[in-house]
Amino acid sequence: MRLQFKATHVVLGLLCVMYFITYVDRVNIGTAASEIQKELHLSNTQLGLVFSAFAYPYLLFQVIGGWVGDRFGPRRTLFWCGLIWASATIMTGFVTGLVTLFIARVALGFGEGATFPTATRAMQYWTPAGRRGFAQGLTHAFARLGNAVTPPLIAVLMAWLTWRGSFIVLGLVSLLWGVVWVLYFRNEPKDHPSITSEELASLPPRAPGARPKVPWGPLLARMWPVTLTYFCYGWSLWLYLNWLPLFFKNNFSLDIKNSALFASGVFFAGVVGDSLGGILSDGILKRTGNVRLARLSVTVTGFAGALASLIPIIFIHDITVVALCLSSGFFFIEITIGPMWSVPMDIAPKFSGTASGLMNTGSAFAAIVSPLVAGYVIDVTGNWYLPFLMSMGLLVLGGFCAFLMHPEIPFEAGEPMLPGSQAVAAE
Repeated sequence: MRLQFKATHVVLGLLCVMYFITYVDRVNIGTAASEIQKELHLSNTQLGLVFSAFAYPYLLFQVIGGWVGDRFGPRRTLFWCGLIWASATIMTGFVTGLVTLFIARVALGFGEGATFPTATRAMQYWTPAGRRGFAQGLTHAFARLGNAVTPPLIAVLMAWLTWRGSFIVLGLVSLLWGVVWVLYFRNEPKDHPSITSEELASLPPRAPGARPKVPWGPLLARMWPVTLTYFCYGWSLWLYLNWLPLFFKNNFSLDIKNSALFASGVFFAGVVGDSLGGILSDGILKRTGNVRLARLSVTVTGFAGALASLIPIIFIHDITVVALCLSSGFFFIEITIGPMWSVPMDIAPKFSGTASGLMNTGSAFAAIVSPLVAGYVIDVTGNWYLPFLMSMGLLVLGGFCAFLMHPEIPFEAGEPMLPGSQAVAAE
């Protein structure tokens, strides 16, 4: 008897692989940074500029990419995204200096900018409404798994192929994913040759007629608290992703292999956090039927737990204690992912690609500012703990901003732009 997987499960699996690969390709530079920095003669401030280069087009294409995903569908959009980010990763293996390295990272951000909003559009139609938190948590758990395996993976590839060869190999793997995706996926579940009637019955109904035009003003008014909250999350995320291997290497005088292992251990905590956050949020929603409680309770707990976890590293500098605190902090900040990425689908299901793009501009902007500020602060002060102290302030702000989100009130295209008017209109 031949084993046959459900089409919905295969699509979710392909998206999980995409999230994994995109994060490997965007954080590999953190592990290779010490060798790149040595060969290209870069300061920490210049390295921070290189880290931030990815985020400039990434920020721009959150909204544009989300609109493209809504307009042209995830099949073509993600294929072309994969082609671009794979080419950029391969290009990184051939850079000759700061300028060409910056250009390669910009191209990577250009390719990956539309991926997560477009993936959210794919999940909107291919995932039952009651499993949105789980699907978002699982895909982002694979992203964090990419974070976790990247440091030791790059260390091994660097020893085998040099840092340049490691980027070329990873780019070829990305190309392979794009081919598999475009051959298997269909924008409309009903058009897939392997989908069953039972699967179709479990999926959200599709509204008939042409795609509605995006009401930008009202949608922005609804989404800005979500974007601000996600910026506060993104500040800590990008500090971890870009600087953690160098933090362990330089602050505790470790070699590349050992610093990679410590960073990997911290990132594995995020895998658990991503998975658990989505499950908890969906579980609360199932038991209470309260969308706001399901999303905000897990999100606020994540911000508070991350803050409490990071406080000890300011006073205790033992490497074991620091690694455990950073792991706990990353676990808690990552449990916010499942509920946060469900919020755009809760608020604006008809415009979920665009709405999630608006939300992710917060993290994309943080990806520009956070590494630049961290690199400058480290160069000026020589203190590797100060950037984490700054993150604590953003965690406090994020916890308070979360209460401004209203996922329980569905967005209507004709609603007024004033954010205070939705609750009245919904009553």
